[in-house]
Amino acid sequence: MINGHGDDLYNYSNIKINFSSNVYSHVDHSELYAHLSGVMQNIMTYPEPQPYSLEKAIAETHGIDKEMVCATNGATEAIYLLAQAYRDSSSAILVPTFSEYADACILNSHRLLKFYTLGTMPDEASIIWICNPNNPTGEAYDKERITILADRYPGKLFIIDQSYEAFTPKRLFNPNDSLEHHNIVLLHSLTKQFAVPGLRIGYITAHPTIISRIRSFVKPWSVNSLAISAGIYLLKHKPEYELNLNALLEERERVASELEKLGVLEPWTSDTHYMLIRLRFGNARALKEYLACNHGILIRDASNFDGLDNSYFRIAIQTPDENNKLINAIKEWIYNF
Repeated sequence: MINGHGDDLYNYSNIKINFSSNVYSHVDHSELYAHLSGVMQNIMTYPEPQPYSLEKAIAETHGIDKEMVCATNGATEAIYLLAQAYRDSSSAILVPTFSEYADACILNSHRLLKFYTLGTMPDEASIIWICNPNNPTGEAYDKERITILADRYPGKLFIIDQSYEAFTPKRLFNPNDSLEHHNIVLLHSLTKQFAVPGLRIGYITAHPTIISRIRSFVKPWSVNSLAISAGIYLLKHKPEYELNLNALLEERERVASELEKLGVLEPWTSDTHYMLIRLRFGNARALKEYLACNHGILIRDASNFDGLDNSYFRIAIQTPDENNKLINAIKEWIYNF
């Protein structure tokens, strides 16, 4: 799946508007750039072998012990670490969802099971993988629904990927919940929250016994110096990066309504700023190439998500003006089909 993700901007030379990544692109990073310029000399020496200072900053932000935190090279490294730490397990994945859960499990000899609703979770699985809010659908479960399952099955490990937790009003888990529910592991992403996907900054929060197990598989220097410094800076300046979530969600509703009016698109209900859309005719790859080549607009072809076909694509809401350009470009594609 290494070449199958969204945000494949590197494949194009003329993209002006990027809807393909679940990141809101319009974040002012000028102060972060200045900060990183001031610590650029750090690239001349090795980073901390374990990102102690970043983990300390994360722990202080959440009001938890640093032994409950493991900082990683993006949330994706966290996924692979967990699959490795629990190698040869039986894993059930709520689909359709991010492909790296299955890839990591296969790489580490897990018996792989799939389920489509919380009510059909396989009894034989020892590990349950849930992306919440989910990628690519945008659906989010209130933490109470998952808590009921975690309490009912204390012998199962629930790995909850909350990478998009900053983009939903739903009540989700916080790291302190892992002290009460020892079988809940949370994945987090500073990459998504602060729109810095190129820096790769993620972390795991869980009960100290689980974190200790995971640490034995962490490679030294997995988080680089600039990422450590940026992570600490962003957490310190978190209030300055607060998004107007209500405005984003209202804009998503507007865009979904406008797309639905075209008659050939079916937007899925979403609890976040991004949404999955099904074409009633044509295929997502053709639409993606048309938009990229003719309008400099990039969307996410979602056909390679397990359980979806070539009629699905995903977009993340940007500014109203950019969203209107997308709507008009899709209208043009439909007219020329």
